Amino acid sequence: MQETQYKLVEFFLIFIIVPVSFVIEFPIWIKMTIGLSGFLYIIFILLRVEKEKFRLSQGLDWKTFFKQTLLKLLIIAILTSLYVYFTNASDLFIVMRENPWLWIRILFFYSIFSVYPQELIYRTFYFKRYETLFKNKKQFLFINAIVFSLAHLFFKRTLVIVLTFLGGLLFAFTYKKTKSTVLVSIEHAIYGCWLFTVGMGEMLGFPASDFDM
Repeated sequence: MQETQYKLVEFFLIFIIVPVSFVIEFPIWIKMTIGLSGFLYIIFILLRVEKEKFRLSQGLDWKTFFKQTLLKLLIIAILTSLYVYFTNASDLFIVMRENPWLWIRILFFYSIFSVYPQELIYRTFYFKRYETLFKNKKQFLFINAIVFSLAHLFFKRTLVIVLTFLGGLLFAFTYKKTKSTVLVSIEHAIYGCWLFTVGMGEMLGFPASDFDM
């Protein structure tokens, strides 16, 4: 099989078939096996084929990155705070207010064990493997946002799909500009942690307010 054909089949399996299949009801251990196998395959390809070094890039413009990220966070914070307030005001900062220790643990585990692996898959791997297949770079970024939202189909919530699509666009633009998994992971973690903090966890399919950890 030619390299381009192989990559297209690979793309279809990893970014379409697997996420869509997770919407179907079947044993969780099978889903976990598929997910882990896919992730290990991606790490293997990044290391052995794409020669990814997994080290912090030199010359990153941290100051500009944080200025732009915090500005976007301010806009997101205003919009989401208003949304929670007008849809269910009692959820506003609910986890932080009622269980701050749980809130801290959620932010930590989410940032380390959810955000970084997602960015390895949907930005680092996606850009390394498929960017050369697209002549239209805007289309390339748009498709990245689509497949990122597909990864969240299993939540079966329209709000999740919409927000992850918008987030996918932001993260794709950041990665295209910086080529840094670390920076895009920080940005992803900041926005995601804010959504938990403001009280959108349950709306987004994470009933954190019901957990007793």
